[in-house]
Amino acid sequence: MTDALQNLWTAYEAAAATGGALCARGGDPDRWTAEEWAAGGVSIDTRTLKPGDIFVALRDARDGHEFLKNAFEAGATAALVAHAPEDAPEGAPLLVVGDTLEGLRDLALAARTRNFGKRIAVTGSAGKTSTKEILRAVLGAAGSVHAADKSFNNHWGVPLTLARLPMRADFGVFEIGMNHPGEITPLTGLVRPHAAIVTTVAAAHLEFFSSLEEIAEAKAEIFTGLAPGGVAVLPRDNDFFELLKTRAGEAGAASFVSFGETDGADFQLLEYAAEGAGARLKVKIKGEIRAFSVGVPGRHQALNMLAALAAADAVGAPLGPAIDTLADIAPAEGRGARTSFPVYGGEATLIDESYNANPASMAAAIGLLGASAPAPGGRRIAVLGEMLELGPQAPALHANLSKALVAARVDRVYAAGQLMRHLWDALPPQMRGLYAGDAVGLVGPVCDAVAAGDIVMVKGSNASKVSAVARALKDSVKKDED
Repeated sequence: MTDALQNLWTAYEAAAATGGALCARGGDPDRWTAEEWAAGGVSIDTRTLKPGDIFVALRDARDGHEFLKNAFEAGATAALVAHAPEDAPEGAPLLVVGDTLEGLRDLALAARTRNFGKRIAVTGSAGKTSTKEILRAVLGAAGSVHAADKSFNNHWGVPLTLARLPMRADFGVFEIGMNHPGEITPLTGLVRPHAAIVTTVAAAHLEFFSSLEEIAEAKAEIFTGLAPGGVAVLPRDNDFFELLKTRAGEAGAASFVSFGETDGADFQLLEYAAEGAGARLKVKIKGEIRAFSVGVPGRHQALNMLAALAAADAVGAPLGPAIDTLADIAPAEGRGARTSFPVYGGEATLIDESYNANPASMAAAIGLLGASAPAPGGRRIAVLGEMLELGPQAPALHANLSKALVAARVDRVYAAGQLMRHLWDALPPQMRGLYAGDAVGLVGPVCDAVAAGDIVMVKGSNASKVSAVARALKDSVKKDED
């Protein structure tokens, strides 16, 4: 089932939610329609704005007020602004507030208050977006689901997603991220989830934390926003399981449910086997053994699925239909999506894991490559960009990836960036493909080196720009189709 965004906000509803003033700049007052609009959505970006959206002029990297003309040209029905610039279109409906980010949060709060569905919030050092997408699928078997199309998990992304929540949606799924202590607390307080998931606690954003325990404490903030009767969904295999459970209890969680491979997990992975483009799982769910196929490969993804099933069960979605949907899901772009592309003498396969990286997600992606069988004569090739925001431990964390690469029987490694030099130096000589100072330097050599039967996995932090290699390989598919 899909979102229904028609008449998401009327002018009066938006004004009541924000305390803003409905007006228009210039024009003929007798012809103003500033108080008669209805919006189907909310947007902060004129490049993706849809006709009928409210445009919110946020002040971020750029001041959104500079783009009012573009917004109305793109079909915005109104704009949420802190002031009306001189070049604002005359007669265009405006909703004026003191601060547009606060105005967006006010819309989000009003959207939450008028919706009587169930909300699930997801955080973790890895797997947030994948789990969000799995939840979209499994909850869709039980009702209408609202979730962001992208990884909108920050101080403006969470309120934007919530402000878009349809009044009659049965479920809302919200991804909440952080890279500093205290960032999750206001966001989970805004969402007030009925179930809150921590996918894992691992080395990520160590530049801003002194220890993994501090990261665990920051992730545990998600439980502070739980609605009365809320459920904490916890990673049983994680070293910080007991800490997370303690913090959830202190925050008022009514109950706990766990997932993982450890005995005693409520949603336990017993067996994992690769199967075609997906996998076959044997699990124990609250004491009952079940076996089923899923459309996304990777043991880490199997655990994300169990987390999603645990949360879905916690908010009342039937497990049978939810499990049935897992056979048809596919990896999201940049998070394990597979593409076959032509090379001399046949085809090769790209595993695109290029959407961001930390040591936990990098190890999972390398494991996925290791579990993937190349065609006869083919090789496993890893193209790796730097993992950022790891602080003083960054050199060692990069070098340690060599162990996972050896265990995964990777044949060639192409690495880019200063930090990846530490991995390059730790690699067995026969595994070294090419080291480059930046990802752009890998594009041509990787494209030239890939041969028929190879499987190429691309992974790195967004700022490493290693996604350029993935795009170049995908472009060969388009050229072949042309």
